[in-house]
Amino acid sequence: MLEIGKKQTLIVSKIVDFGVYLSEGPQALDQVLLPGKEVPEGTELWQPLEVFLYRDSEDRMIATTRTPYVELGKIALLKVKDTGRIGAFLDWGLEKDLLLPFREQTKHVRRGEECLIGLYVDRTRRLCATMNVYRFLRTDSAYQREDRVKGRVYEISENFGIFVAVDDCYSAMVPKTEASDKFHVGDIMEFRVTGVKPDGKLDLSTRERVPEQIETDMKEVMQVIDDFDGVLPFDDHADPEIIRREFGMSKNSFKRAVGRLLKQQKVEIKEGKIYKIEKSVDFSC
Repeated sequence: MLEIGKKQTLIVSKIVDFGVYLSEGPQALDQVLLPGKEVPEGTELWQPLEVFLYRDSEDRMIATTRTPYVELGKIALLKVKDTGRIGAFLDWGLEKDLLLPFREQTKHVRRGEECLIGLYVDRTRRLCATMNVYRFLRTDSAYQREDRVKGRVYEISENFGIFVAVDDCYSAMVPKTEASDKFHVGDIMEFRVTGVKPDGKLDLSTRERVPEQIETDMKEVMQVIDDFDGVLPFDDHADPEIIRREFGMSKNSFKRAVGRLLKQQKVEIKEGKIYKIEKSVDFSC
């Protein structure tokens, strides 16, 4: 069976002026053209050739001896060569550029940008790219809890959180409780592994462990209180979504930071609001 999107070894079954036809064997009915400019010098009848199959600009299945940057079901980081009415066109090492339709973009891409994509076959049997790479990512990493990793943000979901491709190949996610405006599709960031799910997917965080993180959280809370002129219009019983929106942290992290600030007498809570305590200056001396 001739498989589009994959490299395979086929047999030269016919030689013509404009190239050679390839098939799976002498009795096979399906053939595909390898254009003359792609045919290796000295190629003979019944010789095996390793080729990649795709569709040309006229939507015909065609063979090439070139090796593309990505194959069917795999992922790769590709550069945007151009954009058009139906999507973006990516350089994948072949004569015809690879289409990344608008509907498969998790953000609008521009010429010259690089994007992580997976290769799939669409409903018209054409090879296309998608930035929704969740189903293409691996789950067999050797990373463990508390390891430091680098990953690329490829999708942001209001319902689930931040989807990340660790090392551009492993499936991972930052939970919704940490989602904030600091994450953008395409960002490459450093993360801490907070857990490994039974299926191998990684849980990530940009935050440190509680003992190390609480000092940073206290500073962030104080900064936001200052932005509100010293009076935060809600307390530590606020809705988790409000806390996530304003601070990019979970409600538990917020409560811990506020609790430490209360103990250090830097803030006070009155009538559902958090007030910054201004230290008085003693001029008696």
